[in-house]
Amino acid sequence: MTEFSNISPPENATAVIVMADGNVLWGKGIGAKAHTIGEICFNTSLTGYQETLTDPSYAGQIITFTFPHIGNVGTNEEDIESVTSAARGLIVREDITNPSNWRAKGHLNQWLQDRNIPGICGIDTRAMTRLIRDQGAPNAVLCHYENGKCNLENLYRQARDWPGLEGMDLAKEVSCTAPYEWQETRWQPGGGGRLEKAEHHVVAVDYGTKHNILRCLASVGCKVTVVPASTSAEDILSYNPDGIFLSNGPGDPAATGVYAVPVVQKLIASGKPVFGICLGHQIMALALGAKTRKMHLGHRGANQPVKDILTGKVEITSQNHGFEVVADSFGDDIEQTHISLFDGSNEGLKVKGKPVFSVQYHPEASPGPEDSHYLFDRFVHLMKAGS
Repeated sequence: MTEFSNISPPENATAVIVMADGNVLWGKGIGAKAHTIGEICFNTSLTGYQETLTDPSYAGQIITFTFPHIGNVGTNEEDIESVTSAARGLIVREDITNPSNWRAKGHLNQWLQDRNIPGICGIDTRAMTRLIRDQGAPNAVLCHYENGKCNLENLYRQARDWPGLEGMDLAKEVSCTAPYEWQETRWQPGGGGRLEKAEHHVVAVDYGTKHNILRCLASVGCKVTVVPASTSAEDILSYNPDGIFLSNGPGDPAATGVYAVPVVQKLIASGKPVFGICLGHQIMALALGAKTRKMHLGHRGANQPVKDILTGKVEITSQNHGFEVVADSFGDDIEQTHISLFDGSNEGLKVKGKPVFSVQYHPEASPGPEDSHYLFDRFVHLMKAGS
C-alpha cells in the first residue's frame, strides 16, 4: 500500500490525481477549485472540446484529452450539447492558452469555473492513455485544491471506495424533468434555424440527449417532443407520434434498463418506427433479449471507423461509450448492421420485419464527421412508409 505520508507535492503543484490503485499524479490546477471523483477515460478528438464536455454521456467521467492544445479556440454559446455540463473533470497536457478564434466569446478556464468543473494540466496524457489502454479505465479523484494542501490518504480512500460506472444508472441525473418541444435545426454559419413546417412528429426519450441529435431530427422535418427517461410507454404513445427516438446517455445500460426496457418493449410492440443511438441502442438491444457488458477502455473520439455490413461502406464516426452490445447474444429476429473496424464490436442492429433500428455511434457528430447523417433520413423514410 502507498505510504501517502511520505509523498510531498512538487513545487508549484496546485492539483493532483489520486487513483484507486494508489497512483498519484501532480500538476497545475485549471478550472474550478474543487475536487471530483469519477472514471478516467480518454478522447482522441482534435477539436470539439466544448461539445465533449457538455455531452451528457460523459456523466461520471473525468476526460483526458489526447490532443495537447485544449482551449485554444475559446468557448462560445453555440457549441454546447446540454444545458449543464456532465463531465466531472478534465485532464490535459498543456496549460490553457488565450483563445484565438473568430467565434470565441470566452476563455475555457473561466468557462470551467462557471460550471464548477475542476481540471489539471501538466499531465503526460500519452502515458495516461497507455495506462487506460493496458489496465482499463481507472477510478480516481481529481483535486484542484484551494489552500495549497490536500489529504492524499482521504482522496485515495474516496477513489478506492467509489463503486464505478458498472451498475450505475446515471440517465435519471441528466434527463429532463418535464416534457418540452424542440424546433431548432442544425447550426450553420450565421446561427441556427427553426423548423418551419413539420412533416412528422417524433417523441424523443431523453436518457441524456445531445442537442445536435434534436437539431438533426428537426432538420429532416420532425417536430420533436422530448420526454424524461422514466416516461411510461402509455404516456409516450398518447402523443400519437409518427416515430420514437431513444437517445444517448451515460452509465450502465443494464441499470437504466431496469425501468427503460419494459417501456421500450411496449414501444417496439406498438409497430411504430423506433430509432436508437448510443445508450438508446443498448437499451433497445436489452429490450430485444440481447446482453450488454462493460468494455475494457471504450470508444471515445471522432475518428472511429465503422463498417456498414449491409452496403460494405466504411463510415468515420464520432463515438463515446464504455459499454457495448454483445452481438453473440442476438436472437434470430435481430440483424447486426454495423461493426467497429477497431475491435469488431457491435455498432448497429435492426429488427427483422419491423421498422426498428439503432446504432452505437453518434451520427449527429458534434464534434466529428458527418458520414452517418443518412440515418436520420432512414428514420424519416420509415415514418413515411408507416403513415
